Amino acid sequence: MSRQSAGEASSPLSPAQQMRQERMAILAHASAKELAALWQALDINPRCEVLRGPETGLIALRGQIGGGGAPFNFGEATVTRATVRMENGLVGHAIMLGRDQTKAKLAAVIDALATDPDMAEAVDEKILSPLKAKASECDQAKAAQTLATRVNFFTMVRGDD
Repeated sequence: MSRQSAGEASSPLSPAQQMRQERMAILAHASAKELAALWQALDINPRCEVLRGPETGLIALRGQIGGGGAPFNFGEATVTRATVRMENGLVGHAIMLGRDQTKAKLAAVIDALATDPDMAEAVDEKILSPLKAKASECDQAKAAQTLATRVNFFTMVRGDD
């Protein structure tokens, strides 16, 4: 059985699930400071009920040697999760590496608002797009820095006499 990339058509996720997965990746990689600043720029203060958390705990990390070997326990990571319900009934979830409970709750609120047809465009425009652009800039800067330190090794063939 061959592995398929996330972008191929036969993904087991629905388009809505793929959008949520991308949204959560963007929010998880953002710093708490960036997320809070963009949230304040959105200038809204919706009411929400906390259904779960925010709570911090551990998750087990598993690995495979060579991608096809037997799975083994690699270690543990600290994560914080939160689930909220907005006053219109929409539910948002978040799980983040680390212990920042405020970031996890805010990410859950943003997740819920992103599923609201009235707020989805504003959330995408004011929060997700700037975070995505910044992440892309950081990736390009790292790639340029890596390229600048690249060493090309070559071997000269000597004639055997």
